[in-house]
This record gives sequence, C-alpha cells and structure tokens, in this order.
Amino acid sequence: MKRLGVIGTMVWDTIYGRGPTAEPIEEWGGIAYALAALEVALPPEWEIVPLVRVGSDMAPQANAFLHQLTRRSAAARFIEVPTPNNRVVLRYASAERRAERLTGGVPPWTWEALGSMVRDLDALYVNFISGFELNLTTARQLRQGFPGPIYADLHALLLGITHHGQRFPRPLPDLDAWFPCFDVLQMNEDEVHMLGAAPMEVAAGALAAGVRLLVVTVGPRGAVYFTVRPFVFVHAPPPVPGPIETARIAAPAMADGDPTGCGDVFGATLVAGLLAQREVGDALAAANAAAARNVAHRGATRLQHHLRGEIAPG
Repeated sequence: MKRLGVIGTMVWDTIYGRGPTAEPIEEWGGIAYALAALEVALPPEWEIVPLVRVGSDMAPQANAFLHQLTRRSAAARFIEVPTPNNRVVLRYASAERRAERLTGGVPPWTWEALGSMVRDLDALYVNFISGFELNLTTARQLRQGFPGPIYADLHALLLGITHHGQRFPRPLPDLDAWFPCFDVLQMNEDEVHMLGAAPMEVAAGALAAGVRLLVVTVGPRGAVYFTVRPFVFVHAPPPVPGPIETARIAAPAMADGDPTGCGDVFGATLVAGLLAQREVGDALAAANAAAARNVAHRGATRLQHHLRGEIAPG
C-alpha cells in the first residue's frame, strides 16, 4: 500500500445560522471533513496516515471518529497532547460570509517531532485548519527532508487572531518563502484577492517558485487552475518555463445547506484524483462535485457515507 500523510487539526465546531432552528449545531469539523472525503476518494492502493494532534480533553472522542474510517493505516491514532483541544464557534451571516472564533491550545509540529513520521510516506496533504499546524521554519525543513509531493491548502495561514480568538483575514507574511515548500497549492478567491495582486500575478509567482499547480476555489462557480505543462503530481524541479495554462472548471448546482467543510472536502478529493494520475480538469470536476454534495450534510461524522450516496449506519 502507498501511504498519504495527512497534516491538519481536529476541531469541535459550534455552528450558528446554518440550521433550521436557532439552536447551534455541534459536530466534528476541521481535518475531519478531509479525512471523510479521502475515505471515499483515495485510489484503492493508497491508505491514510493521520499526522494530527488532539487535545487530551477530546482525544477519546477524536479517536472514535478516526476508527470509523476504513482507509486509515491499521495502527493509526491521533496523537494526544496535554492541552485543550481546538474548538471553533462559527456564526454565518450568509453561505459565503461567517465570523469565526478559535479557542484551544494544540501546538504546532516541529521538524524534530515530525521528521521520523514522514520517512515511510509517499505523499503529504497539509491543510492549514488552524493556521498553526506548521510554521515557516518547519515547512522548509519538511520540504528539505521529504522527497514526495506535498499538497497544501493555505486557508488559515491567511487568518490572523485576536487575544479573544476572533479570526480575521490578513496577508501572509513571507508568502514568497512559503511557495517553494509545496508542489500543489489551494486557496480561495477571497484569499487571492487579499494578497493585493491579480490571480494571474499570484500564479506566476507561485509557479516560478516551484509550485506545479495553483488551484483557486471560487464558491458555487467552481475552481480555477493555473499550471505549466506537463503537470505531474510529483516533487521535482519545475518544468522549463512556458505559457501558463489556466481554466475554470464549473461546479454543479448546490442546494441550500451547510457550506462548512466544503473547501476541505474539495481539497481531499482533488489530492486523491491527482494521486490517481487523473487529468487536472477531471480531478477538479470530481472535487467540485464532492464539495457540492457536502453542502447537504451537517458535520463530518459519517460524511463518507453521504458522499458515497449510502445510508449511514446507526
């Protein structure tokens, strides 16, 4: 079996404004959405190796979630740390706009702790759920020490945090230094515009730095990609500079529902498609379809059954 390492954060979500009543929805979120999507989308010769730390107060519940997944490595467990687990309160004003407050204290990875865990992996999926999973120094060390391809969703790296835990958009310091750490990058439309440059300018900078594929999600309109052919999901010197290929891959119509986790489901499904060596456009179409289907399900528990069109047990 080939092994995909998954770096991210398990989050206990409390969501206001996305249910039929005023009562909040409480459920697992964060990297849990991506793990459920990988359960469905990974090629059969691949398995999931979670590299996820959870706080001691919720470690048993988190590991119970993990053991509902069948595509994980047989001995896989989340790694318990003696801090409160991350919790997020989300208040939706619309399907695209929300306020987010983060509490908890799960610490970032260091290369000393992470290095030995990635030695026998074939690829890595890094999702910045909290934005504190890796700092730049560790990301550089990971890139230097790991020979396989790395996919990264930059999401929360572009969020600041107040003393009270409120998240707010902010440009990413040292953005150009982050680019060479990853082979494929995922961002959303707001994040690209927040960088103060046109998407093509951001793409040109990323591709020149060694990124092989930049994907920008644009909500219900689907996703736009930028690459230089030939694209292959491997870690290797970038191809000879050439014209940037770009296109928008449309998404299917989305029903009204809960958009929480759509970007995570999208990214996990996309990385699975790239590992299966699907064409970029085909892999993006599958990712769009999975994200659209996620809207009709609340939370990440048993999400894999919904994505497959099954009736969830229990």
